[in-house]
Amino acid sequence: MDDPYHNNVNQQVTEGGEYTYTQDGGGQDGYPYQTDYPPQEEDAASDDTEGADDDEQMYEGEYQGIPHPDEIKEARRAARLEARRKARLAGQQQEEEEENLPDQYEAIMEDCGHGRFQWMLFFVLGLALMADGVDGFVVGFVLPSAEKDMCISNSDKGLLGLLVYVAMMVGALVWGGLSDKMGRRKCLIYVLSIDLVFSFLSCFAQSYGFFLFFRFCSGFGIGGSIPIVYTYFTEFLQMDKRGEHLSWLCMFWMMGGLYASFTAWGIIPHYGWGFAIGSEIQMHSWRLFILVCLFPALAALVGIIFMPESPRFLLENARHDEAWMILRQVHDTNWKAKGEPERVFTVTNIKTPQTQEDEFIEIQSDTGTAFQRWTVRHMTMLQQVFLFSMYISYHGLGVWFPDMIKYMQYEEYESKVRVFHRERVERFHFNFSLVNQIHREGEYIHDKFANIEIKSVKFEDSLFENCYFEDVRSTNTFFENCTIKNTVFYNTDLWQEKFKDCRMENTTFLHPKKGCHLNFQEENDIVIYMVSFLGSLAVLPGNIISALFMDKIGRIRIIGGSMLVSSACTFLLLLSFSQGAVICWQCLFYGASVAAWNGVEVISVELYPSSKRGTAFGILNGICKFAAIIASFIFAAFIGITKIIPIFLAFSALVCGGLVALKLPETREKILS
Repeated sequence: MDDPYHNNVNQQVTEGGEYTYTQDGGGQDGYPYQTDYPPQEEDAASDDTEGADDDEQMYEGEYQGIPHPDEIKEARRAARLEARRKARLAGQQQEEEEENLPDQYEAIMEDCGHGRFQWMLFFVLGLALMADGVDGFVVGFVLPSAEKDMCISNSDKGLLGLLVYVAMMVGALVWGGLSDKMGRRKCLIYVLSIDLVFSFLSCFAQSYGFFLFFRFCSGFGIGGSIPIVYTYFTEFLQMDKRGEHLSWLCMFWMMGGLYASFTAWGIIPHYGWGFAIGSEIQMHSWRLFILVCLFPALAALVGIIFMPESPRFLLENARHDEAWMILRQVHDTNWKAKGEPERVFTVTNIKTPQTQEDEFIEIQSDTGTAFQRWTVRHMTMLQQVFLFSMYISYHGLGVWFPDMIKYMQYEEYESKVRVFHRERVERFHFNFSLVNQIHREGEYIHDKFANIEIKSVKFEDSLFENCYFEDVRSTNTFFENCTIKNTVFYNTDLWQEKFKDCRMENTTFLHPKKGCHLNFQEENDIVIYMVSFLGSLAVLPGNIISALFMDKIGRIRIIGGSMLVSSACTFLLLLSFSQGAVICWQCLFYGASVAAWNGVEVISVELYPSSKRGTAFGILNGICKFAAIIASFIFAAFIGITKIIPIFLAFSALVCGGLVALKLPETREKILS
């Protein structure tokens, strides 16, 4: 049977299952809606109304097959849910495509090969790392001379070393984070430039305040070099080359120590190599040494200007075209050097991830509950931080070794002191040096002290009457509770700070040499440079071993094994009863522990995603510097008191760090995320 109403209604099925009804008569608009149900037949509509309760209100459109408005709303809600589901599926598919970027980037680096470009970058970044190594030794080498040249007190002397490490800690934190925002190359240029400018200015600083400020700024600059250098170089290496070549790169830090030790040995003791600029600026040899130490940073800065930005950083920041050009440059440079210039860079499309906040560490991201994933990420960070506790032992012993040698020298020197008690010397001409002596309750009448050096001499409760001092140079020499009558001091450096609680009667000081004065024969002991030189040279075997086996046995075994072997070496320090023994055990400890450091550097750049790699490395390197500051105070406090506590602290830190290292995830076959 034909229904008059249905004859005036047209059905149209639109995309997505929408049914649109329009009435032919009267020009009225229809009712668009969505439903999961097809239009009902006439009989079915009539049957639905049979037996209905008279009290129930009947929707009049039900007779015409038009759904109830509630059904329309439900249908629309279902359609929205379906659209959201499809959007999520599309988003997941897009994320899967984006997650292919690490695999594609690894394939591109393999296609580019490892050749001339990586070796050029290797030497340029190596010079930057060498500059950091040099800066770590500069303060220690120049301090004995600088404290005399600028009259630095013992408390101010300790402040210099402290502020330099604080500056390097802050620099690592700041520049590591900025390298993820501004770029590896740009930040490295800034880092080296700051170091060069302020190190150069420190050479000419005549006051301790300016010298301290310039060295602080220099430390802030060079402190960011390590996080940037390793991050930068890693992103140009394919997976099977990373461990070996990053370990070889670590050798440049050792070369920085050798360079600093050798040049300090050859320059600082030569006082005559200095010169004056006008009447205000005195350039002594230790200042020339700082100038020479600028050469590695200067060479690195010149080289890095000609190097491109990291293509991985550019891809992470959606700079696709620049990254493609650099990758083609790497490809063409390597294959032309290998005699295959005809090889063409075939990559035409590189997936670029969206710039979004990534997880800091992505481990077990597809398995486990949200709490388990949170635990894994934060425990891994905790393990990395705890692993760097070895820096407390490493740097603590690094401070302890030279200080222990100096203390042994002091003890040996003190054991040879000559004591003169109640001596009376009258009308005598002292024309020979007085060294390592104590004179108590002596009397010196009509005596002459001319053109001599007085070194480590103390006069206590003594009388000087009608004496004459001329052209006297003194080091660590004092007069305590002495009486000085009718005495002349002419052209000597014996001044107020040399006399403690003394009584002066008719005493004259003519042409005094006020202030502090350098004495290179006393301040520049060859042992200082030899210890640093041998300590730097001792890490060479460990560097070679770690480079050869880093990719063969894995990072974790290298780190754990090296730290446990180093902990065993600390017990040998109990047998150090002489300067030679301390130097020997120092070299053994450095040689055993450097492999762990190389492993730590490698695993640190491999654990973290590219968008956070510089930040993470900067944080960890900053923690290292903080540990070094703590270790300096702890280990130095026990010099001359006991060896057991420093050795126990070093042993505990190394054992704990070695055991924790064995729990870290192996990254040998991990593609950079």
